[in-house]
Parts: sequence; structure tokens; C-alpha cells
Amino acid sequence: MHKIAKATTVILAAGFALAIAACSPSTPSEFTGDWKVSDTSGASFVITLGDNGTASANRSGEGMEGTWKEEGGAAVITWKDGWTTKIAKVGDAYKKTAWDKGVSLDSAPTNTSDAEKAK
Repeated sequence: MHKIAKATTVILAAGFALAIAACSPSTPSEFTGDWKVSDTSGASFVITLGDNGTASANRSGEGMEGTWKEEGGAAVITWKDGWTTKIAKVGDAYKKTAWDKGVSLDSAPTNTSDAEKAK
């Protein structure tokens, strides 16, 4: 009987530890935050990547919204208007690449610019 009680205690403790770990916030991605980038005409704007997977931007007064996830060392943003944007580290700097609605990510990007993480 003592062995069953001890085993039950160990199992409950392990389950409790797993539950705590599952509820703990994960480490934020290096991509979470504000990114200064440029659009196809060279105008600067800011992309904000939330730690909850939301994306927004203030491009030319537009209320751009979407979602993002980290894939292959890049932040991949899917905008509600159908565009896709990637922010990735290239060498010592970050670059933004963007594809128009319906353009395959295997194709040449519609736009590229430097991407700088805002402080």
C-alpha cells in the first residue's frame, strides 16, 4: 500500500509540473516587436509582430492586419489582403521580402527592403 501511495504522489507531482510548464509563457521570438521597413515606393512604415502571433502595420495610413509565425529562421507574415511578408536575418542585417497576393513564395519577391528592429 505504501508503494502505491508513493507512486501516486510521484505521478501527481509530475502531472502538476507539466501543467505549470504548459501554462508558462514561452520565450519571446527575436522577431517580436516593431520593424522599420519600406514599401514598393520606398515609403517607410512599421510592422508590429505581437508575441501572440498577430501582425499589424501602419503603411500609408492603412490598417494592415494579419498573423505571423516563425518558419526556418524567418518571421512569415500572412496579411488579410493576401500579401505575404518575410523578415529574416541575412548576414549581420535583417531584410524584408514581400510577395503580392497570389504570387508564389518560390517566385521573385514583389518588394525587398532593409528591416530594422525598433528599440
